[in-house]
Amino acid sequence: MDSYSAIAASFGETIDLVSTSVDSLAPEIERATLLCIDALLQERKIITCGVGSGAAVAQIFCTNLLHRFEQERPALPTIALGADGTTLTALAATSNNDLYSRQVRALGQPGDILLAIAGHDNNGSIVRAVQAAHDRDMPAILVSGGDCADVSSLLLPEDVELHVASARAPRIIEVQVMIIQCLCQLIDDSLFGSYQS
Repeated sequence: MDSYSAIAASFGETIDLVSTSVDSLAPEIERATLLCIDALLQERKIITCGVGSGAAVAQIFCTNLLHRFEQERPALPTIALGADGTTLTALAATSNNDLYSRQVRALGQPGDILLAIAGHDNNGSIVRAVQAAHDRDMPAILVSGGDCADVSSLLLPEDVELHVASARAPRIIEVQVMIIQCLCQLIDDSLFGSYQS
Protein backbone atom coordinates (compact mmCIF):
# COMPACT_ATOMS: atom_id res chain seq x y z
CA MET A 1 0.00 0.00 0.00
CA ASP A 2 1.45 3.38 -0.96
CA SER A 3 1.61 6.29 1.51
CA TYR A 4 -1.36 8.12 0.03
CA SER A 5 -3.57 5.04 0.29
CA ALA A 6 -2.55 4.47 3.91
CA ILE A 7 -3.24 8.12 4.77
CA ALA A 8 -6.59 8.07 2.97
CA ALA A 9 -7.56 4.85 4.73
CA SER A 10 -6.73 6.35 8.15
CA PHE A 11 -8.71 9.51 7.40
CA GLY A 12 -11.60 7.42 6.07
CA GLU A 13 -11.72 5.24 9.19
CA THR A 14 -11.81 8.31 11.42
CA ILE A 15 -14.51 10.01 9.35
CA ASP A 16 -16.63 6.84 9.42
CA LEU A 17 -16.22 6.44 13.19
CA VAL A 18 -17.08 10.09 13.84
CA SER A 19 -20.18 9.96 11.63
CA THR A 20 -21.46 6.77 13.28
CA SER A 21 -20.68 8.04 16.81
CA VAL A 22 -22.17 11.52 16.87
CA ASP A 23 -25.80 10.45 17.47
CA SER A 24 -24.95 8.23 20.44
CA LEU A 25 -22.31 10.54 21.93
CA ALA A 26 -24.05 13.93 21.62
CA PRO A 27 -26.62 13.41 24.44
CA GLU A 28 -23.96 12.00 26.77
CA ILE A 29 -21.53 14.84 25.96
CA GLU A 30 -24.33 17.24 26.90
CA ARG A 31 -24.90 15.38 30.20
CA ALA A 32 -21.16 15.45 30.95
CA THR A 33 -21.03 19.17 30.15
CA LEU A 34 -23.88 19.90 32.56
CA LEU A 35 -22.09 17.95 35.32
CA CYS A 36 -18.92 19.99 34.74
CA ILE A 37 -20.75 23.33 34.59
CA ASP A 38 -22.66 22.57 37.78
CA ALA A 39 -19.44 21.67 39.60
CA LEU A 40 -17.59 24.75 38.33
CA LEU A 41 -20.46 27.07 39.29
CA GLN A 42 -20.29 25.59 42.80
CA GLU A 43 -16.55 26.39 42.91
CA ARG A 44 -15.59 22.74 42.59
CA LYS A 45 -12.82 21.33 40.41
CA ILE A 46 -12.43 18.68 37.74
CA ILE A 47 -9.75 16.05 38.37
CA THR A 48 -8.54 14.17 35.30
CA CYS A 49 -6.56 11.00 34.71
CA GLY A 50 -5.83 8.50 31.97
CA VAL A 51 -3.60 5.60 31.06
CA GLY A 52 -0.99 5.93 28.29
CA SER A 53 -2.32 8.18 25.54
CA GLY A 54 -5.38 8.75 27.71
CA ALA A 55 -3.19 10.72 30.13
CA ALA A 56 -2.30 13.06 27.25
CA VAL A 57 -5.99 13.46 26.39
CA ALA A 58 -6.70 14.32 30.05
CA GLN A 59 -3.92 16.91 29.97
CA ILE A 60 -5.40 18.53 26.85
CA PHE A 61 -8.65 19.00 28.77
CA CYS A 62 -6.80 20.59 31.70
CA THR A 63 -4.79 22.89 29.44
CA ASN A 64 -7.96 24.07 27.70
CA LEU A 65 -9.68 24.83 31.01
CA LEU A 66 -6.73 26.30 32.89
CA HIS A 67 -5.42 28.41 30.03
CA ARG A 68 -8.10 28.97 27.42
CA PHE A 69 -10.02 27.20 24.72
CA GLU A 70 -10.76 29.76 21.98
CA GLN A 71 -11.13 32.98 23.92
CA GLU A 72 -9.53 34.80 26.81
CA ARG A 73 -11.41 34.15 30.03
CA PRO A 74 -10.70 33.32 33.68
CA ALA A 75 -8.92 30.04 34.40
CA LEU A 76 -11.13 27.14 35.44
CA PRO A 77 -10.02 24.76 38.22
CA THR A 78 -8.79 21.40 36.98
CA ILE A 79 -5.95 19.04 37.86
CA ALA A 80 -4.27 16.44 35.60
CA LEU A 81 -3.11 13.65 37.90
CA GLY A 82 -0.86 12.15 35.24
CA ALA A 83 1.25 15.28 34.80
CA ASP A 84 3.46 14.89 37.89
CA GLY A 85 6.18 12.37 37.02
CA THR A 86 7.76 12.39 40.47
CA THR A 87 4.51 11.55 42.24
CA LEU A 88 3.60 8.91 39.66
CA THR A 89 6.92 7.09 39.95
CA ALA A 90 6.74 7.15 43.75
CA LEU A 91 3.20 5.75 43.72
CA ALA A 92 4.10 3.17 41.05
CA ALA A 93 6.84 1.82 43.31
CA THR A 94 4.09 0.68 45.68
CA SER A 95 1.25 -0.21 43.30
CA ASN A 96 0.49 0.79 39.72
CA ASN A 97 -3.22 0.39 40.42
CA ASP A 98 -3.11 3.11 43.07
CA LEU A 99 -1.47 5.75 40.86
CA TYR A 100 -4.63 7.84 40.77
CA SER A 101 -6.79 6.60 43.63
CA ARG A 102 -4.44 7.93 46.33
CA GLN A 103 -4.41 11.31 44.62
CA VAL A 104 -8.20 11.36 44.23
CA ARG A 105 -8.63 10.54 47.91
CA ALA A 106 -6.17 13.29 48.91
CA LEU A 107 -7.29 16.04 46.52
CA GLY A 108 -10.93 15.25 45.75
CA GLN A 109 -13.79 16.88 47.62
CA PRO A 110 -17.51 16.09 47.49
CA GLY A 111 -18.95 17.70 44.39
CA ASP A 112 -15.69 17.64 42.42
CA ILE A 113 -15.74 15.68 39.15
CA LEU A 114 -13.46 12.84 38.10
CA LEU A 115 -12.86 12.81 34.33
CA ALA A 116 -11.15 9.50 33.47
CA ILE A 117 -9.87 8.46 30.05
CA ALA A 118 -9.78 4.67 29.59
CA GLY A 119 -8.63 2.47 26.72
CA HIS A 120 -8.65 -1.22 25.90
CA ASP A 121 -6.62 -2.59 28.78
CA ASN A 122 -4.46 -1.74 31.79
CA ASN A 123 -7.39 0.07 33.38
CA GLY A 124 -6.66 -1.04 36.94
CA SER A 125 -5.63 2.47 37.97
CA ILE A 126 -8.79 3.92 36.38
CA VAL A 127 -10.97 1.34 38.17
CA ARG A 128 -9.47 2.36 41.50
CA ALA A 129 -9.74 6.08 40.68
CA VAL A 130 -13.49 5.72 39.97
CA GLN A 131 -13.94 3.80 43.22
CA ALA A 132 -12.05 6.53 45.11
CA ALA A 133 -14.17 9.24 43.46
CA HIS A 134 -17.35 7.50 44.58
CA ASP A 135 -15.94 7.19 48.11
CA ARG A 136 -15.40 10.97 48.05
CA ASP A 137 -18.95 11.66 46.72
CA MET A 138 -17.58 12.74 43.35
CA PRO A 139 -19.44 11.89 40.14
CA ALA A 140 -17.35 10.34 37.37
CA ILE A 141 -17.21 11.02 33.66
CA LEU A 142 -15.63 8.09 31.83
CA VAL A 143 -14.35 8.63 28.29
CA SER A 144 -13.84 5.04 27.18
CA GLY A 145 -13.03 3.01 24.11
CA GLY A 146 -12.80 -0.64 23.18
CA ASP A 147 -13.59 -3.06 25.99
CA CYS A 148 -13.75 -1.11 29.26
CA ALA A 149 -16.33 -3.28 31.00
CA ASP A 150 -14.17 -3.37 34.14
CA VAL A 151 -14.59 0.39 34.57
CA SER A 152 -18.06 0.78 33.01
CA SER A 153 -19.56 -1.69 35.47
CA LEU A 154 -18.66 0.63 38.38
CA LEU A 155 -20.57 3.64 37.08
CA LEU A 156 -23.53 4.96 39.05
CA PRO A 157 -26.68 6.53 37.57
CA GLU A 158 -25.30 10.05 38.15
CA ASP A 159 -22.08 9.19 36.26
CA VAL A 160 -21.64 9.58 32.51
CA GLU A 161 -19.87 7.30 30.05
CA LEU A 162 -18.75 8.61 26.69
CA HIS A 163 -17.89 5.37 24.89
CA VAL A 164 -16.10 5.28 21.54
CA ALA A 165 -17.27 2.08 19.84
CA SER A 166 -14.09 1.00 18.09
CA ALA A 167 -11.45 -1.69 18.55
CA ARG A 168 -8.64 0.41 17.02
CA ALA A 169 -6.62 2.40 19.55
CA PRO A 170 -5.58 5.22 17.16
CA ARG A 171 -9.19 5.87 16.11
CA ILE A 172 -10.37 5.75 19.74
CA ILE A 173 -7.82 8.37 20.80
CA GLU A 174 -8.76 10.66 17.90
CA VAL A 175 -12.44 10.59 18.86
CA GLN A 176 -11.61 10.94 22.57
CA VAL A 177 -9.77 14.18 21.74
CA MET A 178 -12.84 15.35 19.79
CA ILE A 179 -15.04 14.58 22.81
CA ILE A 180 -12.74 16.57 25.09
CA GLN A 181 -12.73 19.50 22.66
CA CYS A 182 -16.55 19.43 22.53
CA LEU A 183 -16.74 19.44 26.34
CA CYS A 184 -14.39 22.42 26.51
CA GLN A 185 -16.33 24.34 23.87
CA LEU A 186 -19.68 23.74 25.55
CA ILE A 187 -18.30 24.67 28.99
CA ASP A 188 -16.86 27.90 27.59
CA ASP A 189 -20.02 28.74 25.65
CA SER A 190 -22.18 28.21 28.72
CA LEU A 191 -20.02 30.09 31.21
CA PHE A 192 -18.58 32.85 29.02
CA GLY A 193 -20.65 33.08 25.83
CA SER A 194 -19.84 31.64 22.44
CA TYR A 195 -16.59 32.58 20.72
CA GLN A 196 -16.86 35.09 17.88
CA SER A 197 -14.00 34.89 15.37
